[in-house]
Amino acid sequence: MDLRRYIDNSILKPKVSEREVEDFVRESARVGFYAVCVNPYHVKLASEVAGGDIKVCSVVGFPLGLSPKEVKLHEALRAVEEGAQELDVVMNISAFKSGRYSYVEEELKALKRESGSVVKVIIETCYLSDEEKVRATELCLSAGVDFVKTTTGFGPSGATLEDVRLLKRVAGDRLKVKASGGIRDLKTALAMIEAGADRLGTSSGFKIYKEYKGM
Repeated sequence: MDLRRYIDNSILKPKVSEREVEDFVRESARVGFYAVCVNPYHVKLASEVAGGDIKVCSVVGFPLGLSPKEVKLHEALRAVEEGAQELDVVMNISAFKSGRYSYVEEELKALKRESGSVVKVIIETCYLSDEEKVRATELCLSAGVDFVKTTTGFGPSGATLEDVRLLKRVAGDRLKVKASGGIRDLKTALAMIEAGADRLGTSSGFKIYKEYKGM
């Protein structure tokens, strides 16, 4: 197993400078991670620095998911125009909690259809019951997106092994699972993969890879 190919190395804190983003992308490409995940403002810069050596992923509707779907679509399309190959979209949790499942599904369908990109949907498991996690994963399946993702890492808790197992059980082979939030060491990363994660979102990619090389 090549752990690097599981990792979306993420730099999403608001205080990072453009120079820090440039250095982060260059080093992530050098190490050989699958992708770098950046905020929309940094997509063009990250794409220019990456030069095709590493995939660029942009977050959409991050971190709350409460932008109107038209705004999310505009954000997604602009990110793709500026070089993003993958999109990590925060589901509208308020609409979901209000039982507006058709709204949520149509939003996700539109984002996948119009962007032509790999779409990962962050359902923010830390705010959902197990029953809601199952329903959210089923909506992702119906919408035809590529991944269901655990959390933004900005909520009260991150990914758990139990959640990854649950999402994988519902998703089966039809939908991939991305674990994200609180993955800061090699032990946790390997446990998430063992639980069924197809991809890992982490801001600690360099630290995890250093541990991996030292095994």
